[in-house]
Amino acid sequence: MTLQKKLETADKSFRNWRAVPFAQKQKLLLKLAKTLDKNKKSYAENITKEMKKPISQSIAEVEKCALMTRYYANAKNVLAPEKIETEFRVSEIHYAPVGVVLGVMPWNFPFWQVLRFAVPAILAGNAVVLKHASICFGSGKLIEKLFLDAGFPKGVFQNLEIGHSEVKTVLENPIVRAVSLTGSEKAGAEVASIAGKNIKKSLLELGGSDAFIILDDADLKKAAKSAAKARLQNCGQACNAGKRFIIQKNVLKEFLPIFIKEYQKYVPADPMEKDTKLTGMARPDLADELEKQYKKSLKNGAEVILPLERISDYEFNPGLMMVKKGNPVLQEELFGPLGIVMVAKNDVEALELANDIPFGLGNSVWTKDKKRQRFFIENLESGTVSLNKETSSDPRLPFGGAKSSGYGTELSLIALKEFVTAKTIVGH
Repeated sequence: MTLQKKLETADKSFRNWRAVPFAQKQKLLLKLAKTLDKNKKSYAENITKEMKKPISQSIAEVEKCALMTRYYANAKNVLAPEKIETEFRVSEIHYAPVGVVLGVMPWNFPFWQVLRFAVPAILAGNAVVLKHASICFGSGKLIEKLFLDAGFPKGVFQNLEIGHSEVKTVLENPIVRAVSLTGSEKAGAEVASIAGKNIKKSLLELGGSDAFIILDDADLKKAAKSAAKARLQNCGQACNAGKRFIIQKNVLKEFLPIFIKEYQKYVPADPMEKDTKLTGMARPDLADELEKQYKKSLKNGAEVILPLERISDYEFNPGLMMVKKGNPVLQEELFGPLGIVMVAKNDVEALELANDIPFGLGNSVWTKDKKRQRFFIENLESGTVSLNKETSSDPRLPFGGAKSSGYGTELSLIALKEFVTAKTIVGH
């Protein structure tokens, strides 16, 4: 089938799908969740083969997809018409789906990123076409089959095996009415520009350089274990991973050895072994880029705590480096097993260091003091603030960024209103 035919199929399917009752759509989502559970082992094996994620983390990714799908399958219908008190006989807000939505999705969470976007968009009455990362075309095919196996009409979700250069063609097609992209700042800017020129909505979930702030009243052992996981899960290839560890000066000597000990528990191993916690990066060119950033950081004054040691085309022994304000690496995203340690005298300086970057996805703050927590909650420039835990997404809570980390909301009931038009109905 040609690309144009696929888009026409999506449009035709949308025009029928939007009229299906919300509760009926939810029944299909329950079937989709069951299908995810039933096939999670085979889905996980495909994920690991495509991008080398440890098999235990691939299984957890599919399980999280099922959890999220069940959340929406049982969610309140926030898209039901709302009556507004006015002097008119009829005054209501109706929510109309926008139509066919393009998803441009990355390789680091091949199932989660796609379904996190697609499930609420489809439940809202839209049809979805997917442009997946080139190394994850297998996942794209499996997700399309997943929707069909769960009983969704043909065309409600379609996988497009297209290259980066064809995204512009698809987005400029009048059938496509909106786009959701998860990826780099550069890719987001390009796609948003095309969408803007064509007066189409865009949702962007972009990079992050999340701060992980350890204050002097924190549970240091718990924080150290969480910090290592925050940086090295998925081989450090997560937009909301903890990347900059800002430690209060008076606990640095106590915290750093505990942190290093936890960090060194992550050793590259066979991704298909269930006990493996760390594997190689998804592609050799990504490893090349991380190595360049590491060397540039050192040239600009960073000090080695643990060297980033390359042991194959795509594998590293994870690195840690002490970085001071002004190092150009702080304006970049490190996407891999390399962490930054910074030192702050007090809460005010910790906040300044955390905010002094282009990104604003999620930050983690470790303190038992509720007054100190409130200070960071009110002043951190990010879409999420996590207290005494690493940053992670939850289907029940909104997920999105500030500043160069993008705009728009995924997850929670708010996501159901991202790709709809609020239509006013008013009169006598």
